[in-house]
Amino acid sequence: MTKVCEYYFAPQSPWSYLGHERLIALARQYDVHIEMKPVDLPKLFSVSGGLPLAKRPPQRQAYRLLELKRWSEHLNLPLNPQPKFFPVSGEPSAKLIIAAKFAHGTDAALDLTSAVMRALWAEDKNIMDADILIALVNAAGHDGAALFKSSETAAVQNEYEQFTNDAMAASVFGAPWYVVDGEAYWGQDRLDFVERAFQK
Repeated sequence: MTKVCEYYFAPQSPWSYLGHERLIALARQYDVHIEMKPVDLPKLFSVSGGLPLAKRPPQRQAYRLLELKRWSEHLNLPLNPQPKFFPVSGEPSAKLIIAAKFAHGTDAALDLTSAVMRALWAEDKNIMDADILIALVNAAGHDGAALFKSSETAAVQNEYEQFTNDAMAASVFGAPWYVVDGEAYWGQDRLDFVERAFQK
């Protein structure tokens, strides 16, 4: 029976970006199915004691920038710690990712997630801009306008809300968040432990 990794993430999270491609590689290596669950991160913060970046103390904001630089260099992954279009809502891109999963399957949705995260964190693009999102889908070989239209349907909205509710029920309070065999792992810096769980 194929092992499953529940993957709670937010497209606007730099930590999700830093871990995304590594998670995909590990899942392929160990034949693990990724169950994608993009979530409303501000809503999770509101019920778990988390603070939006702008409301965090200066020393925490400064250390976050240092850690982003360290991890970007360590992983050799391009990342602008202070992109032009941030803070930004992740909802439009999250719903587009859900629509991609409905229409084209998990692999296509994972690839689109990579493109969205890279657009924000490495290419200084506005992931709330419909034209940007449509162009990313087109570049992936799908009909961007059609997929964007379907991302605004009630079915997609309901799925997004359900994923966020699932996250709250599972006591998720940050992103990325991985659950393997009922055990939770918070943060891309826990992927070594996730890999061990994949091997069991």
